[in-house]
Amino acid sequence: MVVIRLFALSHKAEFATFLLDLRLLRECGRHFAEGSLADLAGISRWPRCEQLSTWRPWRLGRAELCWVGKQSDETWALGDTCAPLVSTGSLAGNCLAHRCLWDKLHSGPRVGSVPTFDWFFGYEEAQGFLLPLLQEAPAAYPLRVLDVGCGTSSLCTGLYTKCPIPVDVLGVDFSPVAVAHMNSLLEGGQDQIPLYPGHPASRLQFIQADAQNLEPVAPSGSFQLVLDKGTWDAVARGGLPGAYQLLSECLRVLSPRGTLIQFSDEDPDVRLPCLEQGSQGWTVTVQELGPFRGIPYFAYLVQVSH
Repeated sequence: MVVIRLFALSHKAEFATFLLDLRLLRECGRHFAEGSLADLAGISRWPRCEQLSTWRPWRLGRAELCWVGKQSDETWALGDTCAPLVSTGSLAGNCLAHRCLWDKLHSGPRVGSVPTFDWFFGYEEAQGFLLPLLQEAPAAYPLRVLDVGCGTSSLCTGLYTKCPIPVDVLGVDFSPVAVAHMNSLLEGGQDQIPLYPGHPASRLQFIQADAQNLEPVAPSGSFQLVLDKGTWDAVARGGLPGAYQLLSECLRVLSPRGTLIQFSDEDPDVRLPCLEQGSQGWTVTVQELGPFRGIPYFAYLVQVSH
């Protein structure tokens, strides 16, 4: 059994931060080759990638988390009481907010034939939640959807190819590697079939842009739906001021009756106070999703107060 144990996590936000780092590594392990993952994580010894897809979180007490695999009898520890296994500049070193990490991740060799990488979950899991919202959205033709920090997720491509409602989808990411990869998929590169819209009026575009400064690509009030799948989580690793700037930009580009949705595995006790503080005058609600692969997720909705 492989165990990563986190010690001395006395604050809920700190616990959630470490949980986020380890879950990202596990998700990366389902898509990327072993060498690139170990190098990305800054860990000299790391289990084979196929092991990571079997890992599950286990809470040992108020201050400990175990991340449990199934292959060998090893225990690896992170925390002040043990020798650190994660180097400076790794995932556990606030690098989730840095472009260089994502460029490296998206340029790494992939496992299998899946051309996209989804942190948390993909379009297939989200569509049952998203489609009713799109049907209830304010009249627009097509509905404009913005995915901030889209990476190489299947969310944009799924909306474009499978949504029966006409949508004009824009995916933005600060990683030029991710944007180039998705534009290549859209055009039928990488030995993939070109993507075709689920509705004749639907459109899809990917642009390199910083989600904390959307002015160059997104005028105020121009989108009926803004999606953030894990982007707040990553930006917040560089500090909450950056996360609040991200939130401010997302709300700026929303149409008067639009909706911002943040998808995350972060506990509402941690996320809701932050969203309520950063979106005063808006209504913030939460809905539980899943579980997907045994893990519960949350959709945080921010809408204009009526």
